[in-house]
Amino acid sequence: MPPKKKGKGNSKKEKSKKSTPEKDDGLAEKYRRSALDVAVLKEHLALRTSITRQATAVRDDLKSQIRDLEQVLSQERSDMKDITADLNRQYKSMETDLQAKVNGLEVSVDLLETQLAECQVKLKSEREQREKTEAEKDAIISDLQSKLNSMERECERILHGCLDSLLSHLAETRLQWEEQSTVIHQEVKDTLSDFGINPHHI
Repeated sequence: MPPKKKGKGNSKKEKSKKSTPEKDDGLAEKYRRSALDVAVLKEHLALRTSITRQATAVRDDLKSQIRDLEQVLSQERSDMKDITADLNRQYKSMETDLQAKVNGLEVSVDLLETQLAECQVKLKSEREQREKTEAEKDAIISDLQSKLNSMERECERILHGCLDSLLSHLAETRLQWEEQSTVIHQEVKDTLSDFGINPHHI
C-alpha cells in the first residue's frame, strides 16, 4: 500500500511539472508581443518627431524667404520713391529754367515794344523777331512736356516691371514649396506604409 501512495504522489508532481512550461510559454509570448508593440510605438513616435522637425524646418525656411521678399519689395519701393523724388527735382529745375527763359523773353518783348514805339520803321523786323521768340518758347515748352511725359511712362513701365517680376517670383517660390511639400507628404505616407501604419489613422 505505501508504494502505491508514493506512486500517486509522483504522478501529481509530474502533472504539475508538465503544466509549468506551458504557462511559461504563454507568459513569454505575451512578453514578446508587448516588447514588439513597444518597439513599434517607439518607431512610430520617432517617425512623427522626424516629420514634425521637417515641417518646422520647411515653415522656418518659408518665413525666411517671405522676409527676404518683403525686404526686396521694400527696397524696390524705396528705389521708386527716390526715382520719383529725383524726377520731381528735375522737373522743378527745368520749370525754374523755363520760367527764367520766359521771364527773359518777356523782357525782350517789352524791349521790342518800346523799340516799336520809338521806331515804326523797324516794326516788321521786330514783329518777326517776337514771333520767332514765341515759337522757340512754345517749342521748348512742347519739348519739355514731351520729355516729362516720356519720363512718366518710363517710371510706370519700370514700376510695373518690378511688380510683375516680384509677383512672378513669389508664384514660382510658392509652387516650388507646394511641390516639395507634396513630395515630403508622399514620402511620409510611403514610410508609414512601410511600417504597416495607415496614415489616415494618425
